[in-house]
Amino acid sequence: MRTKRVLLAAAASVVAFALTGCGDGGDGGTKIPTAGDATASAGATAGTGAGTATGGNGSGKDEVAVYVEGRRAWVKCLRENGVDAPDPDANGQVELGDAGALKKNPAFIKASQKCAPLSPPVPKEIERRLAPKLTPEQIRTQFAYAACMQKNGAPDFPDPEPDGNVYGDVQWDSTTAAAKQAARACAPIIGDPVEQGPGKG
Repeated sequence: MRTKRVLLAAAASVVAFALTGCGDGGDGGTKIPTAGDATASAGATAGTGAGTATGGNGSGKDEVAVYVEGRRAWVKCLRENGVDAPDPDANGQVELGDAGALKKNPAFIKASQKCAPLSPPVPKEIERRLAPKLTPEQIRTQFAYAACMQKNGAPDFPDPEPDGNVYGDVQWDSTTAAAKQAARACAPIIGDPVEQGPGKG
């Protein structure tokens, strides 16, 4: 059964590596539209790894510290493969510049594919730090949209957390006819245009 991944929280890392194939999950699904999407970063900040860490790394270290260390190793690999990448910040984010240019850069694509295994999963704590700050109205919209989806054919659609965001690699089945109908029915809640049938001339 195909599922649609929900990576709503780490909005800044959304650009997050759709452009490189560096562990974006590869399921080809689109992310669930949310009221917070407008606040997502348009820059090429590389933030995602292969999924979401659940803790318990066995090293005794804080999962954020482990994540940042992994990102440093990833950057080191990029540099060794011809990419002049800056050091990650305190949240493990790496500002790589223009996403459009990177998508067309063969050297970057090759290096990112080679180094992808070194980029660790994003811990929930980092997702929370990077999540957009939603207004009370946006939070209400998120909850209304989730409730609408669940009542109209997508019972496994995830509930937001109190801040309106969804954290982690949450999955829901978006392939059923009922789920697609729910998405059409609930689209007006988040301002998405509803699919229109053929018009009369």
